[in-house]
This record gives sequence, structure tokens and C-alpha cells, in this order.
Amino acid sequence: MDQKKLAIIATKGTLDWAYPPFILASTAAALDYETQIFFTFYGLQLLRKDLSVLKVSPLGNPGMPMKMPFGPKWFRGLNWNIPNAVQSLVPGYEAVATSLMKQTIKNNGVATIPDLREMCQEADVKFIACQMTVELFGFEHSDFIDGLEYGGAATFFEFAGESDICLYI
Repeated sequence: MDQKKLAIIATKGTLDWAYPPFILASTAAALDYETQIFFTFYGLQLLRKDLSVLKVSPLGNPGMPMKMPFGPKWFRGLNWNIPNAVQSLVPGYEAVATSLMKQTIKNNGVATIPDLREMCQEADVKFIACQMTVELFGFEHSDFIDGLEYGGAATFFEFAGESDICLYI
């Protein structure tokens, strides 16, 4: 039987949206899928050497509010339904949301994005950075981790066109 193939297009560059492509890719690789991720537009943020640029944007995110990751049980159980209008006006709200997300990740023993990314690389998941977007956003190859391939959509389509599963994230 031929090896199955998974192709992922990663277009989001926030902390919360960094998890799906890396979790799915590492899982597929563990299940012996040949796996590639094409990082384009804001997804390029996931390939930067410095991942501290990744933030959580609660604005317009229907999955918000999250529960608090600390405090007594009754406090952690509250839904903090803060309207978008308030979130957009409160200085530093994105930083608070990012800090709370990181604490929730830590409290629940979930792997960090750097760990997941490294696991993917160790499992031979191929990372393709969209060269057009690299140029469009003024990045240099030195901004990114080692081990990438740079190419355009045609490069990715060579693999995606023959994949068993193709996901847009």
C-alpha cells in the first residue's frame, strides 16, 4: 500500500492558530503520512526564529471568552464574556489574552509551539515558506528557522495535487 499524504496550508500567524497545523502534521507523521505544510501570508510567522511575536487576538474570535487559568475553582469556572467593543478599547488587552492562553497551555501540559514545530521537523514534515509572501512582507531568509524550502504555490501543488488529505488552516 502506498504511503498516505497530508498537505496543509497554514495562513494564520497567531498563537491559537499555530496549534492546528503543527498538531495535525505531527500526528500525521506519527501515523506514517508523508506530510507537508505550506506557510503563506500570516502563517509565515510560525516559521520565524523568534516565536514571541505570536499573540492571541480575542477580537472577533467567537471562541472567546476562555476560562481563567488560575484562582479558586468558582473563579476558574466563570465565563468572561467581554464585548469586542471593550476589548478593542482597553490598552494591552491582547497581551492579557496572550498571557492567559499561555498559562492555560502550561497548566494543562500542552506542548508549546516551539516544541510542536521541532517535533514536526524531527518527524520529517516538510515546511515550505511561500517565497512570494516572504518578498511581499519584506522578510529575509535569515528571519526564519533552518530546514525550510522556499517556493510558490506551484511547488506546493506538486505535492497537494497527489495528497490524500488537503487542509486549509
